[in-house]
Amino acid sequence: MPQPARASWDRAIGDLDRLPPDGGAEVAFVGRSNSGKSSAINAITGLKHLAYVSRTPGRTQSINFFGWGPNRRLVDLPGYGYAAVPARQTRLWAMLISPYLQTRASLRGLVLVMDVRHPFMERDRLLLEWVAPLKRPVLVLLTKCDKLGRQQALRALELGRATLASVYPRGGIQLFSATSGLGVANARAAIIRWLESGKKNPPVKGE
Repeated sequence: MPQPARASWDRAIGDLDRLPPDGGAEVAFVGRSNSGKSSAINAITGLKHLAYVSRTPGRTQSINFFGWGPNRRLVDLPGYGYAAVPARQTRLWAMLISPYLQTRASLRGLVLVMDVRHPFMERDRLLLEWVAPLKRPVLVLLTKCDKLGRQQALRALELGRATLASVYPRGGIQLFSATSGLGVANARAAIIRWLESGKKNPPVKGE
């Protein structure tokens, strides 16, 4: 597993002009506020405090870059869909996130994080529709599956696969729990494949 590189770009970016040089490879994490993005990043890297986990939804208001091996980065994008900060989020996505996703050549794929109890909500679907023309591979993590019984979780995964196939056929989907460790190894392996591959990536298959 790559070890974190404490490079100068392990920082929050709030201005496109301050983005790291567009070289190497990076994978971005995106999802609704309070979906478990930061916990997923920490579990996948094996570093408990790499990404800040807040009790307040919508806390992340910048692009956060984390070095993860030589010239490799994980990127934590601001969450969306939390009612308390709609205007700020709208401006942030229009001025920062949207250009980043559309123009970033080093971006190898997206990890879309969804709470397994509330998957594929309106803004999740809109995001998938919006990034479809970019043809980036997407891995959906159905997080917090330890909150459900096994049969409930498997049912959610089955329904999620059907939904994803209709919305974003290039995507993969899997159950994930930062608490129990379910799905962590599979997600880590997929991300490492993306980071080590060229620009063109095959669709990823979830568990």
